[in-house]
Amino acid sequence: MKRWLVSMLMAVLLVPSLASAQKKEYRFVIIPKVVHPWFDLVHEGARAAAKMLEQQTGAKVTIEYRAPQKADVVEQNQILERAIATRPDGITIDLLDEKANKAVLEEAVKQGIIVTIFDSEPPRGMELTSVGNDFCEQAQIASRRLVEMLGGKGEVAIMMGVPTAPNHMIRADCHEKLFKQFPGIKLVAKGIDNDEIETAQKQAAAIMQAHPNLRGWVSCDAAGPIGVGIAIKEAGRVGKVLSVGLDDLPQMIELIRDGVADSSASTKPRTQGYWAVIAMWQGKLGGYMPKRIDTGIGVINKVMTTNYKGF
Repeated sequence: MKRWLVSMLMAVLLVPSLASAQKKEYRFVIIPKVVHPWFDLVHEGARAAAKMLEQQTGAKVTIEYRAPQKADVVEQNQILERAIATRPDGITIDLLDEKANKAVLEEAVKQGIIVTIFDSEPPRGMELTSVGNDFCEQAQIASRRLVEMLGGKGEVAIMMGVPTAPNHMIRADCHEKLFKQFPGIKLVAKGIDNDEIETAQKQAAAIMQAHPNLRGWVSCDAAGPIGVGIAIKEAGRVGKVLSVGLDDLPQMIELIRDGVADSSASTKPRTQGYWAVIAMWQGKLGGYMPKRIDTGIGVINKVMTTNYKGF
């Protein structure tokens, strides 16, 4: 990561067309799916990138964080439209609905605003830089681990997150496809939590009550496995119902440490926020913008939870 950053900074210093394009001030807008602790970490990474750019270039870099109160695409589009009206240098967004977000994103690009996507996939037909990881691989890591712990036999369930969100859809599909490879694994239920811990908890409790032989969970969003873990504890089924989580929020780390969840596959939110800002800055300078910036996947197990500091 550092090597790439150095190369981009050198490009600004050594290539006249980029150097002359530098501004004294930059303003970048971050639009997440919803108010959520995971996105707070994305914001943290974005601020770190802004600080670095200020130190290296002498320009002022402002990060505006505008989060919908609920995972509602209409509200997200309204926030996006208001952001476009202020003509920022760049906008990075985690899509709630590829199709519903597309027209507004096209308007942003039409107005010359640099647009990147984080923790998601760009709408079809739009050549936008995306920052994230292989969502299918991330799901498969979790599903394989659950199948391994179950010895290839048992009833399982998926907490799907926001069903229209591209990254959540990809994970759910890849979980299901992997489970189908094992005849002894039976997928009996799918919950929808809309990236809300309380909703995930209620969904998980209802599903476990309806399926008393349920033996394992995987999740497609950061809120899902926390809600699942709480429901497992409340039902007194720790050790009887297994869970492999997603991401590395403090509550998730605690669930792994306490043995409620086995492990988790993290999307590295701080790293996503950092590189989303770097990509927008580079694009504003007229530099090369890659199709994808892969942040990699971090797997957390119980041993790693001691003094865990996050990705």
